[in-house]
Amino acid sequence: MCGIIAVSGFKDVIQDLYDGLIVLQHRGQDAAGIMTYDTQFHLKKSNGMVRDVFHMKSLARLKGNMGIGHVRYPTAGSSSEFESQPFFVNVPFGISLAHNGNLTNYPELREELLEKHYRHLTTNSDSEVLLNMFALALEKQRPKRLKPEHIFDAMKMVFKECKGAYSAIALIGGHGIVAFRDPYGIRPLVLGKRRFGMKEEYIIASESTTFPALGFEFVRDVHPGEVIFIDRQNQLHSRQIVKGHLSPCLFEWVYLAAPDSTIDGVNVYKARVRMGEALAKQIQKSGIKIDSVVPIPDTARAAAAGLADKLKVRYREGFVKNRYIARTFIMPGQGVRQRSLRFKLHPIELEFKNQSVLLVDDSIVRGNTSKKIVEMVREAGAKKVYFASAAPPIIAPDPYGIDLPTFGELIAADHSIEQIRRSIGADKLFYGTIEDLRWSVQYGNRSIKQFSEGCFTGKYPTPDVTLKKLRRLGEIRNDCRGCEPDPESMHEYEGGEQGGLNML
Repeated sequence: MCGIIAVSGFKDVIQDLYDGLIVLQHRGQDAAGIMTYDTQFHLKKSNGMVRDVFHMKSLARLKGNMGIGHVRYPTAGSSSEFESQPFFVNVPFGISLAHNGNLTNYPELREELLEKHYRHLTTNSDSEVLLNMFALALEKQRPKRLKPEHIFDAMKMVFKECKGAYSAIALIGGHGIVAFRDPYGIRPLVLGKRRFGMKEEYIIASESTTFPALGFEFVRDVHPGEVIFIDRQNQLHSRQIVKGHLSPCLFEWVYLAAPDSTIDGVNVYKARVRMGEALAKQIQKSGIKIDSVVPIPDTARAAAAGLADKLKVRYREGFVKNRYIARTFIMPGQGVRQRSLRFKLHPIELEFKNQSVLLVDDSIVRGNTSKKIVEMVREAGAKKVYFASAAPPIIAPDPYGIDLPTFGELIAADHSIEQIRRSIGADKLFYGTIEDLRWSVQYGNRSIKQFSEGCFTGKYPTPDVTLKKLRRLGEIRNDCRGCEPDPESMHEYEGGEQGGLNML
């Protein structure tokens, strides 16, 4: 999961890009970057939150009426600043790209680029591989004057060669912005517009939550297998390159997306409320007595509200959340996540003392966070601590851009629900079912017939994903968690202007 945004307008777009990344910050807190273009490229990127990476001086230098931005959550490559996006290649024309998702055939493509096409790769990121595949395909068109047809023809090769999940945006020097979504539409991508006099400006982003804040109106989702090209005159061209098989990631509605976003026609907040309503049926059957329903902030609030309404039990906010601590699930490394938890959540003792409480979370991944939360609630004086997960047990890795890389890190991969209950210390443990989760989303859009739900079922939409490949991708991910950047490639990021690229 990462956040991407592209804006094409008639004046400098840096304010829109910066504000848009602030709104998308929940999708990645490891690094941020922006690339703009006027007569040359201007780039600023680094590790850290958006507000820490960009300052007035750097923002003032990011000139141009079109640009792209990225917030990073590391799932491929390391969390080094040299892996931050957007990435850039000089040929052809100069292309910068930002990507959300994971290429499942990344190792094979990387080897092909290095050994067959003699491309130089400076990072371990699959996003750099995707950029080079696009650049290679466009270069093969040998266009003297770039036209939409050249881009659409190039993307036929990209869709053919690149497997997995990729919602991506690219900025081509002197020509425009390209956006595309993989044939399964696993990661979200949405299109918006706003009026500028008698003309229109465009935005493409990971989530629609960015649009109201920037004054854009939602147009539609980018279709799976579709390519959009916005030229220098701000004319929008689109083409369905391959037949799409919409299979959006269920985890977007469980945890990843902002509650006010609408993805593939389904509002995230309403889907989460329905998850809680469905979960209430199980809890009613158990016969347990509950004094209050307490969400684990922030993502579980909607599910907890729906559950409490169905049970007709009071809803209470039992935790104060420190707003200055990042989302713990997307922090790089389990040690960092565990250390951050007690700083992040502070129980309100009066809501727990001598009470039988039902804690509601969006999901249980490794189990460590759930265990610590149950311990905190018991220390606060709770009489009974019940725990409910809106999502089903996470039993398998996700190869499409969520940091669930190995079976060994998932408590439900080799533990029964009763074993998990004992491990986290709850008096009772409830999980939503995969049927209820599907229903919660499909209720908002009946045309969605299938999902990317492998982490819950072990069944994946792209046919190339096998058990062997999952284990291999997990090994690569774990190896790269300790990766250090290649010192020989560091000069590429040390300021100055190289190949028309203005590094800030």
